[in-house]
Amino acid sequence: MIRHSHAGTDSSPADDSPLVEVRDVWKTYHVGEVDVPAVRGVSLTIPAGQFLAIMGPSGSGKSTFMHLLGCLDRCDSGEYRLSGTLVSRLSKRELASLRNRRLGFVFQSFNLLSRTTVLDNVALPLTYQSVSRRERRKLAAEMLDRVGLADRAMHHSNQLSGGQQQRVAIARALITRPILLLADEPTGNLDSRTGIEIMALLQQLNKESGLTIALVTHEPDIARFTQRCVTFRDGRVASDIVNHAVEDASAAAAAAHAEAELSAAV
Repeated sequence: MIRHSHAGTDSSPADDSPLVEVRDVWKTYHVGEVDVPAVRGVSLTIPAGQFLAIMGPSGSGKSTFMHLLGCLDRCDSGEYRLSGTLVSRLSKRELASLRNRRLGFVFQSFNLLSRTTVLDNVALPLTYQSVSRRERRKLAAEMLDRVGLADRAMHHSNQLSGGQQQRVAIARALITRPILLLADEPTGNLDSRTGIEIMALLQQLNKESGLTIALVTHEPDIARFTQRCVTFRDGRVASDIVNHAVEDASAAAAAAHAEAELSAAV
């Protein structure tokens, strides 16, 4: 089981506090002489252990909001607390440390190093934490086993399928034992069946390890596998809906695989 705390570090919020708490957050970009408001007074909380989708059309503010959650950008005003820490007031160095130690990132394009083994790709984030090479590789092997790729450890990314590359990216995101995993269109470069398989893995991580996951997607067929769907429009939260009938991605993946085999046989 993957644990989400480091020795000597309390990585969980108080029992009565949400893991993520955003209050009246604003973010405006300045393009030449034009101000472009991207996030307008958003307030949102995410309980620990929740798996939610963030949706919205292009320009809705969902990606900007994800960048704010991931400490890749700062809000202009408002407050963002992560596990009780007031993130919006941290220094650049403190933000970098928080990103490396408490947040995990998965992107649409995988962002793997093509000339580096899968094992060392997964171990990479630990090089910034003064972890020994032996320990990095040991933990990386454990993470690869967790995502079902233990037998691909010494391969390179160009020897893997798209779905396998995304599993490697997920293993890399998990190796720092994050308290929050941020996934930006993680199925965007995958075919529908492989995308469902990735969602099955994320569901498994959420259920078995209690990992909190925020996933940006424009696909309703992907959002149906999450517990909650927050939709952005014009920089604001347009809807916030709890999914009381979360679909089992593992069952959906098995059904898609069976259908593909039947089609190939006909």
